[in-house]
Amino acid sequence: MSNETAQQSSTLHFLDYWRVIRSRKEIVLAVAILVVLTGTVYTLMLPSIYASSVRISVSEDAPEINPFAVQQSYYSSYNPYFLRTQFEILTSKPILYEVINRLNLQEEWGSSGEKLTRDVAHKILANSIDVFQQRDTTLIVINVRRDDPEEAADIANELAEVYRDSRLDLAIKSARGAIDKIDEALKEQARRVEAVEEEVQQIRENLDIAVVGAEGSIDVEDIRMQQLEGDRLVAQEQMLEKKGLLEILDNLKDDDLMKRASRITFDQFVMTTIQQLQDIDVQLSSLDADYGTNHPEVKRYRLQKKRLEESLKNHLSNLRLSLETEYLIAQNKFESLDKALASVRTETIESQGAKYRPFRNALADLETERFIYNQLKSKHRQEIITLEVPRNPVEIIDVAEPNRRQVSPNLFMNVLLSIFVGLGAGVGLAYFIEYLDTSIKTADDVERILGLPVLGLIPQKVRPLIEEGPDSEHAESYRVLRTNLAFTEGGSNRGAFSVLSSGAGEGKSTTCFNLAFVCAQQGEKVLLVDADLRRPVQHTILGVSNRFGLTNVLLRDVPVEEAIKATSVPNLHFLPSGRLPRTSLGVLDPKRIGELISSLKSKYDVVLIDTPPLVGISDSSIIAKETDGAIIVVQYRKYPRDMLIKAKAMIETLGVNVVGAVLNNINVMRDDYYYYYHSYYSDYYHSSQSEELDESGA
Repeated sequence: MSNETAQQSSTLHFLDYWRVIRSRKEIVLAVAILVVLTGTVYTLMLPSIYASSVRISVSEDAPEINPFAVQQSYYSSYNPYFLRTQFEILTSKPILYEVINRLNLQEEWGSSGEKLTRDVAHKILANSIDVFQQRDTTLIVINVRRDDPEEAADIANELAEVYRDSRLDLAIKSARGAIDKIDEALKEQARRVEAVEEEVQQIRENLDIAVVGAEGSIDVEDIRMQQLEGDRLVAQEQMLEKKGLLEILDNLKDDDLMKRASRITFDQFVMTTIQQLQDIDVQLSSLDADYGTNHPEVKRYRLQKKRLEESLKNHLSNLRLSLETEYLIAQNKFESLDKALASVRTETIESQGAKYRPFRNALADLETERFIYNQLKSKHRQEIITLEVPRNPVEIIDVAEPNRRQVSPNLFMNVLLSIFVGLGAGVGLAYFIEYLDTSIKTADDVERILGLPVLGLIPQKVRPLIEEGPDSEHAESYRVLRTNLAFTEGGSNRGAFSVLSSGAGEGKSTTCFNLAFVCAQQGEKVLLVDADLRRPVQHTILGVSNRFGLTNVLLRDVPVEEAIKATSVPNLHFLPSGRLPRTSLGVLDPKRIGELISSLKSKYDVVLIDTPPLVGISDSSIIAKETDGAIIVVQYRKYPRDMLIKAKAMIETLGVNVVGAVLNNINVMRDDYYYYYHSYYSDYYHSSQSEELDESGA
């Protein structure tokens, strides 16, 4: 149940907003139409603007082919701020000033032969240019907007060319500046190298240092020490070789030495003798098998073998003695060279520590200065070659062409925007007026603010039913009002009732008459009393004379029976107001009013009294106090709520019984609730009337 209530509250809340828009639709439409017309006229008055775009590819300054560049990956050289920096350069004053000069825009944009100042031309040009990057590329689009498509294309192309030329000029200027600086440094370094060379030569001559090679780069003592070191190593190698061979010979016995002689030494005699011995062994083996050991030939071979063995043994013994001699000679040579090298090394170290230090330091300085000179010379040559290599940091991809289709003003978009803005402004103004409007707008306002039940809802443009006829569709609203009187707190629609309003013009008199008309139509005996002595209206509705009436009765000039008039409406009688005398003091005496109303109630079923407005006049309060109940007529969207609250408080202070309120003059076409209410009744009424006509015709 709570969910349903919440949904209803939300729906009603939304409908309340819609009701405001619907009720103020004239204001919303008027503001919307005014804004749309203004936007359309303003758009048509604007000059036509055309746009042309040139697209360029921008890269960091580098030659197309750099023979000295070290290969790098793309991401290591990526500069995220490069393109944004180029945006600023493209729209900078030097670039735009050059475009202005090349195209002579100061005179072109001047009027009557007068030349624009450069600052004014720059401001116009800067406002005509848009620069942006195409997403995920190094392409820059230069968009120019002007009232002449040819001029827009010329400016876009010229701007791209000026930017390209400026990048090339800047790169060349920077490279030439670097070359000039390097050239100056190279000349200075050459003078420093020459000075250090002279210093090295002077130190060498002063210290009497013997050197070999240009500039004294090789010392004679170093050469001598290197030669001694080489001879010493050779002598040591020979000594160790002979020593090892000698140790092998000493450890072998004679028989073993003879067996291994061919592996130890490569002496020709030894090799020949061993080969002969092997041949004799082969012959002996063959002869011994054929003839036996005592054969003369076998004995001869054995004797020959024995001689060869003795000869080999003697020869090996001589070799051992010779090897010992050679080893001693090599050992002596090595020891001599070692002593000589140690002596030379000691002398060289001592001399270099004291004598050669200035010379060595001067040579180190000379090497450093020459290295710097060579580096500068290499860089100088490199920059010259790089400068000669063609470079293209800016490439024009798409040339701007005149575009005959205007981009501004966009009539469709401006009108569409004007419609939205106009509707928004109209709705906002409607809500603002609604906020300022404190009048009664709904039946809920009556019940909430006045604390009164709503007895009837009367539509707009209702006339007296005597003019519209008893079958008028508006009569049902008053029948509902009559019926609701029976369900008020008193529980009866019989008696005397005063019809009140807080101010003039709220439809009180028409409501009072139509209620009396409906009651009389229902067969009740009704008396309509016009108690509005200052501005009587009821006699004009009925078309009767107002010469005698209520004032005459209260002044006791005539009896009430003579003042009451019959009307053309069955069961309806009328007591006019009469003419108010010049001195009205005492006319509306409460006692006389009370007696009169009591007398009339005894003769009529319903007595309805039309009273003056409550605010500013006391007559209605006096009359209402003597009636059985008071009905307050509230006009839809007329008087502020404070006025109604003040009127109600006034009559409640006097103890008047207010039975309810009637919301009058409702614009059913503005309010959905009343529209559906009125439409439902109108359809029902007309359908019923048609059925009755059909039945009567049948």
